[in-house]
Amino acid sequence: MPGSPAMRFSTPGGNYASRCPWSRFAGANSFSLTACRCLPPNGCHDIMRLALPAYRALSTGLFFAAWPGWWVYSQLTGAHRDGWRQRVGDYGAVPLGNGRPRIWFHAASVGEVNAAAVIAAALRQSIPRVRLVVSTTTAHGRAAAQERLGNIADSVLLAPVDWPGAVNRALARVAPDLLVCVETEIWPNWLAAARRRGVRTALVNGRISPRSVRRYRRVRPLMAAVLEGVDRLSMISADDAARIRELGAPPERITVNGNAKFDLAGAPPDPAVAEILRRRFNLEGSVPVIVAGSIRNGEAAPVLDAFQRVRRRFPQAVLIIAPRHLQRVARICADIRQRSLVYQRRSRIGGAQAARTAPVVVLDTIGELRDLYSIATVVFCGGSLVPRGGQNLIEAAAWGKPVICGPYMDDFRAATDLLAAAGAVFPVADAQGLAERLEDLLDHPEAANRAGSAGRAVVEENRGAARRHAAVLAALLQAA
Repeated sequence: MPGSPAMRFSTPGGNYASRCPWSRFAGANSFSLTACRCLPPNGCHDIMRLALPAYRALSTGLFFAAWPGWWVYSQLTGAHRDGWRQRVGDYGAVPLGNGRPRIWFHAASVGEVNAAAVIAAALRQSIPRVRLVVSTTTAHGRAAAQERLGNIADSVLLAPVDWPGAVNRALARVAPDLLVCVETEIWPNWLAAARRRGVRTALVNGRISPRSVRRYRRVRPLMAAVLEGVDRLSMISADDAARIRELGAPPERITVNGNAKFDLAGAPPDPAVAEILRRRFNLEGSVPVIVAGSIRNGEAAPVLDAFQRVRRRFPQAVLIIAPRHLQRVARICADIRQRSLVYQRRSRIGGAQAARTAPVVVLDTIGELRDLYSIATVVFCGGSLVPRGGQNLIEAAAWGKPVICGPYMDDFRAATDLLAAAGAVFPVADAQGLAERLEDLLDHPEAANRAGSAGRAVVEENRGAARRHAAVLAALLQAA
């Protein structure tokens, strides 16, 4: 009953507030119907008890309905053919290493892999004998994990789909002592199956954005049932902790330990990287370079329009545009041609390829964006001009670069607010605002340098989160 006043009631078993997970958000002695929306009083627990079985049945039905078509598609096109056995939890003879404890880190894609890497490294320092298995949702994430964690992980795998048959088969083969999900990887069947097997579970570098929590509220009983079974929830910020508590996580299991990505970016940048890339991209003197990172659908047009305006003032300016997903490369190239701009693909520059001569470079390779920030004069953070939650801007700040972002930074709000408060991030509303801010920063290089230095200082000040997240995992292992 949205908008209704909070109501209290008691049952023969005592005050309902003491038994309903939603009452955590309404005060110690009251229960808010606006928070729970459960009637009658025992309905909340009944729904929670039924939520996971219902999800298991639904996911099983969807799996068997979709699997035949997906398999035929993969065989005909070659897409997803590599690793489909792992998607159904068949890990065969993958190496798992000898000894215990064995920890299974799961990360969705490249960004989560980066966070997992610094946390895993910190954990290895405190427990040198630990065995590590890493899984990812995406193939790009697996490639990043092989690069960043290949030297310390026994295996890097593709994650099983969240179907009971797949996750049970995977857990039986890997047999972890601890399952660690990174950031927002909350998979009901997987976490519930781990708990039934006696495997400890944790969420680290956890974040729940306002955009995500609105979606999760629609399945709040399911989320509460899942989160009640997670042993530790190590969140980035107090706001993230409040949101996951709202969804039903037990407050006594929640801690706030900061953003591990500050540690990832915290090491002093190597100036040699920038020099190599400047030569590779044929950048001489003080040529302005704009790096637009992790561009999402609907952002290429405003970025290109802003760049065309900037080129009228700074004709030597270069734009490096990096799509969030490589499938977008062809569409971005078409957008560039429509504007009669000359471009080159990154894969065709340097080495035995041609030199960079075009004003626009489209990044069509994996794993280079972080280093490319080193040659930027100004960085634009993608996913922020459209409601996609933004992207990680810590890596650009670590290189001491001023960052421009749009209004939609919900998924990275804590880091954005920290950097904006220091004067290192410049929010804009639209393409016109982006063009104006780019021109202003290029017109005033000293101010741009001060902003970049302020961002670098924020990164340095916020290091240490990876060690704190790792300490949570170490304590959980010791308590087992």
